[in-house]
Amino acid sequence: MGKNGKKHKESHHRASRRLPRDDDDSSALPSSAFDLPPPPQDHDQEQEELESESDDETKQDLVADSPSKFHLYQLSVQSPKGDISYLVKFFLMYIGGRQPLHFQEDFCGTALLSAEWLRSDPRRTAVGLDLDLESLNWCLDNNLSKIGSDAYSRLSLFHGNVLQPFEARLVSHPPQIDHIKDLSLSDNTARTMREATLPARDIVCAFNYSCCCLHSRKDLVAYFRHALNILSRKGGIFVMDLYGGTSSECKLRLQRKLSGFTYIWEQEEFDVINRRTKISLHFQFGKKKTMRHAFSYHWRLWSIPEIKDCMEEAGFKSVHTWIREMPDTHLHENADEYTVGRDVKYEELSSFHQRDAWNVYVVAVANV
Repeated sequence: MGKNGKKHKESHHRASRRLPRDDDDSSALPSSAFDLPPPPQDHDQEQEELESESDDETKQDLVADSPSKFHLYQLSVQSPKGDISYLVKFFLMYIGGRQPLHFQEDFCGTALLSAEWLRSDPRRTAVGLDLDLESLNWCLDNNLSKIGSDAYSRLSLFHGNVLQPFEARLVSHPPQIDHIKDLSLSDNTARTMREATLPARDIVCAFNYSCCCLHSRKDLVAYFRHALNILSRKGGIFVMDLYGGTSSECKLRLQRKLSGFTYIWEQEEFDVINRRTKISLHFQFGKKKTMRHAFSYHWRLWSIPEIKDCMEEAGFKSVHTWIREMPDTHLHENADEYTVGRDVKYEELSSFHQRDAWNVYVVAVANV
């Protein structure tokens, strides 16, 4: 099943993959918690992997000895380069005329996607918003620190609720870089998003099924309106992901074995009246040590038509669905490997017959 993090609150976090060129969709990676890692694409990448082999072994030792749940989550669940390749593809397809530069990641958690967005182009800026302050601080110490001081000048992280974004407060940067000027996109005197001077965003996203944290239609429409209002008047897109299928409405346990640990998705019984469920993520090290309930969510599982109706009510010009079938969970439950082949891509479809499991990107286009 899909990509996730921790939650009664709205926090989300997103194993890095190779980013294809914007004009080369052939190597675009499907994004999911269970995508197979791609093979090396060229000699340069193979050489980089050989040079970093000892570093990878050290990282695996660290994971086993003193694991961070955020680090484990990113390794298990997220595909930032694959996500970005699709985001750029969607923007160029439905907006076009320019390259997207300004990005906002709602429910950003450790903002891994925002960090990768900055890494891929020095002109790019990003805004991250999440209710979990711990994950935002972890991002500053771990994700942004690996990009360099320039990253701090192009990213603003805000701690707050996506339903009240302008009240969200700017997160302070680490003391060791306080001497750097222009630490955030916003004015250094700004304390909230309302006070900040931010560029209109070309792309806003809410990934890892984050919109399922919003349980009422009223809140969902209100959130989509907030997303629409911060998009560029030249045109922009809002993209969210969703999962479904017959397996999404029953008790289920799936796992994926990774280097040094096993990632486990546990799904409790589904309430068909309220369409609510609880999802928990666990990490197991060997046979004895388990980090149980590292992340937990109480979700309302929205349907695609409900999402589309709410987006249209919020004022988006058009809504598009990009869907792909996932492997049959009945054949993989409690097995070590529930993975998706690299050749399984998302397709834009206007109809899709129910399957055991599927993932979808829902793309909402703002007026151009």
